[in-house]
Amino acid sequence: MKHILRTALVLALCSMTLSLGAKDYKVTDFGARGDGITLNTRSIQAAIDCASANGGGTVIVNPGEFVTGSIYLKDNVDLHLEEGAVLLGSLNPWDYVRDPIVKWTAMVFAVGQDNIALTGKGVLDCRGFEVANRMVQYVHLGLFKDDLELDRPQESNRPEIIHFLKCNNVLVKDVTLKDPACWTQQYELCNKLTIEGIKVDAKAYWNNDGLDVVDCCDVIVRNCYIDASDDAYCFKSHHVDGVSENVLVENCIGRSSASGVKFGTLTKGVFRHFVFKDITIFDTFRSAINIASVDGGRVEDVLVDGLKSLNTGNPIFIRFGTRNSNSNIPCVKDIVIRNVYAEVPRGKPDAGYIYEGPVPLPPRNVCPSSILGLPDHRIENVLIEDVEIVYPGKTDTAIAFRDCTPEVLEAMPELEKSYPEFSQWKEEPAWGFYVRHADDLTFKNVRITVADRDYRPAFVFDDVDGVVFKNVQIVEPTAPKGKKEIVKNKTRHFSKKK
Repeated sequence: MKHILRTALVLALCSMTLSLGAKDYKVTDFGARGDGITLNTRSIQAAIDCASANGGGTVIVNPGEFVTGSIYLKDNVDLHLEEGAVLLGSLNPWDYVRDPIVKWTAMVFAVGQDNIALTGKGVLDCRGFEVANRMVQYVHLGLFKDDLELDRPQESNRPEIIHFLKCNNVLVKDVTLKDPACWTQQYELCNKLTIEGIKVDAKAYWNNDGLDVVDCCDVIVRNCYIDASDDAYCFKSHHVDGVSENVLVENCIGRSSASGVKFGTLTKGVFRHFVFKDITIFDTFRSAINIASVDGGRVEDVLVDGLKSLNTGNPIFIRFGTRNSNSNIPCVKDIVIRNVYAEVPRGKPDAGYIYEGPVPLPPRNVCPSSILGLPDHRIENVLIEDVEIVYPGKTDTAIAFRDCTPEVLEAMPELEKSYPEFSQWKEEPAWGFYVRHADDLTFKNVRITVADRDYRPAFVFDDVDGVVFKNVQIVEPTAPKGKKEIVKNKTRHFSKKK
């Protein structure tokens, strides 16, 4: 953990300084009309190009609804949406560019630019549901080529709202991002990235991630609110030599029909020096915090300090997998999770949202928090401190049953190639924490409560070397007398302290 305090301090002191000119350029002066009908792509692009060519400045979008296809931000330009201004995504799929370098489609691109910003109290509304369904119609008419896998156009053909690649000194502040057709915003191979005070409403279509930060360094995400049908705050690595480091996420709220905060799924490179502070996750289908390496990546030095997880399917999920391999020596190590309060519901936490997470089959009882490595890829050095989790209990062995005998525990499938999510084993053998193939774990000031009877023990440790319990409370008011709440199989160096 030697880098965490340094990382937090450095990032907290960072601020964005954009070297922009003082001149303003109004899009209306370049012929743009905010009537909700006129296609303004060329006018808006002309304003951006003019500002950049003259040393930079602020391109102002006045109040009104300005329809646009793909536009490109350029060096030293702040695209500023005044309050009441809306960049309204065109409903014509051919108005969007599938950039030959980025290989994705978006409303707002930036490729290899420096000192760029997207600011203001306005809205970028992609109208993703409408444009995606028009694409489907055009595919069936033979006008648009797409395989329609899972009855939807492929991800890179559906417009994101923002896609920035290889940009330096980037600021996205205060805007509202609404209804993408794919991911909401993707920042790839960028440096000095600040995302502050934004609101995301991304429930219009499939794969609506709220935020994707891919192989970026020196990142601040602060005071944001994301409501997404897919992962809310997502950190990925698409490149074997990619590095994601010095990342601070603080005072953020998320809701998702997938996971709240997630590493991956694609995890090829290095993730190090991450700090998550004061995060609230609610009504979320999968995990509040999902820290995983399944594609050969290295995940190390991660601090979660302050997490409130309400009506969320799983509080903590830490996972090793080998879905893909590469030249890196993978690891998941040096993880601190502290100051957590979590409530896990019995029912489906995202029920009623437009795009819900899938109903797991076959049925299972409520899953515990999990720390799950592999025999030859062990999770190392994890501290769980000042944590309270409330589980519903009331398990039904007629729905699912998993015994805790050594034979059953050792026969649990590794599922190292599977998609990493907490329910991939269906029924797990514990109700509180299930830990497997891990070394050097500390549980300090931890209280787990089950509201109604659960046939399983609170903790199961299988093939674990080094566990310290310090002031760990297990509360199960309806437990039968003499029930064993801690099961250890092939677990060494277990110590329990008050």
